[in-house]
Amino acid sequence: MSDLNQDLERIVRQFAADSGTIHLLEADGVLHLKAATANIPPFVLDKVKLVPVGKGMAGLAVERNAPVNTCNIQTDTTGDVRSGAKATGLEGAIVVPIQRDGAAIGALGIANRSERTFTDAEIADLLREGQAIGAAN
Repeated sequence: MSDLNQDLERIVRQFAADSGTIHLLEADGVLHLKAATANIPPFVLDKVKLVPVGKGMAGLAVERNAPVNTCNIQTDTTGDVRSGAKATGLEGAIVVPIQRDGAAIGALGIANRSERTFTDAEIADLLREGQAIGAAN
């Protein structure tokens, strides 16, 4: 099992992001928060401790087994972003599935304080990071 907090800190630095989270799917069928960067407010962490599959960006990434992103959480109108995410004050965000053998077993999310559109290359790199976490956990 890898150290998820160390993995997350490295990934956030690598992608020049401001924050991040890792959720893993447990036997109850719910995503459980396993790692978060220190700069996420406690009231937000409380809201994202448990995330149902299909709800919010993390839950949708697992349900779809595909990346979910927005260049600005604050102005997103897709329905993919929930009010808890808006409370972070962050803008550009992406969540990718953490995969093991092609199946989504969790979610890896990073975000920036400013608008950001992630490139195809960044998304591919982040998906590889999710696969590495999935293989190690």
